[in-house]
Amino acid sequence: MLPACDIAGQNKLLSARILIVGAGGLGSPAAMYLAAGGVGHITIYDNDDVDLSNLQRQIAHHTADVGTDKVISTRNTLFQLNPEVAVKANKQRLTDDTLDKEVENADVVLDCSDNFTTRFAVNKACVNAKKPLVSGAAIRFEGQVSVYTPGRNDSPCYNCLYKNTDDENLNCATNGVIAPITGIIGSIQALETMKLIIDTGETLTGRLLLIDGLTMNIRTMRFKKNPGCPTCGNLED
Repeated sequence: MLPACDIAGQNKLLSARILIVGAGGLGSPAAMYLAAGGVGHITIYDNDDVDLSNLQRQIAHHTADVGTDKVISTRNTLFQLNPEVAVKANKQRLTDDTLDKEVENADVVLDCSDNFTTRFAVNKACVNAKKPLVSGAAIRFEGQVSVYTPGRNDSPCYNCLYKNTDDENLNCATNGVIAPITGIIGSIQALETMKLIIDTGETLTGRLLLIDGLTMNIRTMRFKKNPGCPTCGNLED
């Protein structure tokens, strides 16, 4: 019924292959909305088990799932939403050759991780493969989302925005996070992913969406590709 989507757009969603890195606070809502929206193929990587403390924000998991692999719990939830979605659940940290292979096979990659090491690795793999990356983060009452489309529209990459010397301790486990912020950010990641697949609207490429949950101040910051970026500086459209 959506003019910007129509049957052709729904078929694009059905054929799409999505890679989600992280099955936590961001990966949960992102995966659920993508599955419910008709995305046909979802691959999820996470090396953790469900902990009781996760349930506050990681809505793909339930009390009965405590102690279960997060990727298995997420897969079960997605099947309850859409039994026809093809889900590959991988309990491992996505690194090295496996990361490169999975990114190469994906149409869009979602970074829903909680550490800078993984974010920079995923960003580099996406730049090398020229695959769209939808990156989200949330901490305390704050969240942010951006889209990177390497090799298209003179897009910056994650490394253009952040240096790989940033603090690894800036994560939810050590700093806390208010639950709905992760839901908001993960939902926006799903929306941006669907726009990329359908090829409609204007994505957050070259823009960083910032949300302050305490004040409900939502703003967008524009940033450009860094010609001296160690990751994408030599990449051409």
